Amino acid sequence: MDVPAKSQQTELGLSILLSEKSDWIRGKSIGLITNHTGVDATLQSNYRLFAEAPACQLSAIFSPEHGLWGAVQDGIAINSVETPDENPVSVPVFSLYGQSMRPTADQLEGIDLLIYDMQDVGARYYTYISTLLHAMEAASDCGVAFIVTDRPNPITCTAVEGPVLESGSESFVGIHTIPIRYGLTIGELAVLLKAERVPSCQLKVAWMRGYKRCMWYDDTGLPWVPPSPNMPTLTTAVLYPGLCLFEGTNMSEGRGTTKPFEYIGAPWCNGERWAEQLNNCQLPGVRFRPVVFTPAPATETTKYAKQTCSGVAIHITDRTQFRPIETALQMLSVLSTEYRDHFEFLPAHFDRLAGNIWLRDALSNSKSVDTIQGRWEQELQTWRDNTIQYHAYA
Repeated sequence: MDVPAKSQQTELGLSILLSEKSDWIRGKSIGLITNHTGVDATLQSNYRLFAEAPACQLSAIFSPEHGLWGAVQDGIAINSVETPDENPVSVPVFSLYGQSMRPTADQLEGIDLLIYDMQDVGARYYTYISTLLHAMEAASDCGVAFIVTDRPNPITCTAVEGPVLESGSESFVGIHTIPIRYGLTIGELAVLLKAERVPSCQLKVAWMRGYKRCMWYDDTGLPWVPPSPNMPTLTTAVLYPGLCLFEGTNMSEGRGTTKPFEYIGAPWCNGERWAEQLNNCQLPGVRFRPVVFTPAPATETTKYAKQTCSGVAIHITDRTQFRPIETALQMLSVLSTEYRDHFEFLPAHFDRLAGNIWLRDALSNSKSVDTIQGRWEQELQTWRDNTIQYHAYA
C-alpha cells in the first residue's frame, strides 16, 4: 500500500468548487451548511469565500450540532438564530440542531442550491452525517439542488469496524444502516445516501484532488480544526469509534477533561488493576496507563463532575494496528465481569450507539469479544463489497 508523503497537500472539494467548478454555483442563491471547520487550506472560512465569490449570492447559513462556531457542548439544542459578532456576511444563520433538524421550506424559500461543507470524523454516531441526510431530504422535497464539497475521512477509508446499524434502530446518532466505522469520505457517503435513501436529490460532489483512501488526516497536509468541543485532536478521532460507546454507560468518557475519550474511569474504579488486566489482553496498537482525573462540569449532565475518578488513559502505539471498537469491547467486557456491583449500562443510549439491542446483552452475559465480533464479520464484508461502487479515490 502506498504511504503518502507528509509534504503532500490534498486539495479540498471546496477549493475545486470555487475554481474549476464555479459554473455549478454561477447565478445561484446559496444556502451553506457548515460550521467552524468549513475552512480552506489557508484557514479562510467558506462563508467568506462564498460571500465574496462574484458567481453566486450567499443567502443563508445552516449550522449543525455544536453551532456555527463549535462552541456548544454535545446534546444541547440551539433554537435561536445565531448572529455571530462582527459577522462579515450579514446573512441569517439557522440551527439544524434544535426545533428543527432539517432546513424548513420557509428557510429554503428563494434558495437555489444547498452546499454542505464541514469536517466529519468517520464514525456513525457523529451527528454531522445525520444533518447531511436530513438536508438532502429537505432539498429534495423543495426542489433545491445539493452539492457536497468533499473532505478527508480523518481516520482513513481503509478500515471498517463494528456492527451495521439494524433497520428499525435509526436515531440521530445512527441515521442509516452503516457500520460504526464506515470507511467512506463524506462525499462518497452522500452518493450512497442518494442511492439508498434520497434518489430524487439533485446531488453533485466536488471531489478532492491528491487524496488517497489510506490517508490519515495528518497525511493530507491540511490543518486540523477540532470538529467539536470534545474532538480536540486527531488522536481523539481515532479513539472515538470505539470509546464513544462509554457514553452509554455509567463511566466517565473523559468529558470535562483535556483528554476526552482518552481517559475512561469512575470514582469506584481501580485504575491500576483495570490497566493491568487490559494490558494483559495484548490488544493491537494500544497500551493502558492508570490515571486519576476530575471532570469539570462542562454541562449539567457531565458524569462525576468535580469528583475524583480512577481509570485508564489509552495510549495508541500503532494506529494502523489499533482497533478502537475491539478495544472498547474488551474494556467493557472486563468491567462487566469485574465490577458487577458498580458498572452499569445506560440501556436506551447504549443501544442507540450500538445500533442494535443485542450487543449490551452479549457483554452483560460475558460473551467473548471474539464471539461478539464474529457476529458482524459477514455483514462488514458485505458492506465492503457493496460500497466499492461508491469509492471515488484509490
